[in-house]
Amino acid sequence: MAVQFLLGTFVSVIDIMIHALVTVAAIDVARAAGLQHTSRPRSHLMAVMVTTAVILMVAHTVEVLVWALAYAVVGAAPAGSDLLYFAFVNYTTLGYGDITPVEGWRLIGPMTAMNGILMFGWSTAVLFEVLRKTLEHLAAIAAAGSSSADRG
Repeated sequence: MAVQFLLGTFVSVIDIMIHALVTVAAIDVARAAGLQHTSRPRSHLMAVMVTTAVILMVAHTVEVLVWALAYAVVGAAPAGSDLLYFAFVNYTTLGYGDITPVEGWRLIGPMTAMNGILMFGWSTAVLFEVLRKTLEHLAAIAAAGSSSADRG
């Protein structure tokens, strides 16, 4: 059991580092895009949000690949199993149950799910912050673009 916890912790730390790096990159991209002046604020906001979401989805996919690699290294799934599918099912907490870990690795699925939940929550917070900051900037642009006569 201790080996399962150590492996789960090790892979989770790798995923957290990946997510931290991608979060910094996503925020930098969103900040640069969000600070641009635009005549189409709604389209601009949509583009910033879609770009940020896609970057975060790529991060999640890489994180699932790390779990699949760990499953392969230790033989956590039955022979012939689709490890990428198994990792996605665990990471997303979907839990079909059509593939289950081998007896000695039963805790790896829940540890993967715990990591996935944490990473999805983190991504949600990043998306919300990007939305908030972009809206704040677009409001400042709109306010700066109006004259004092427009403000009443």
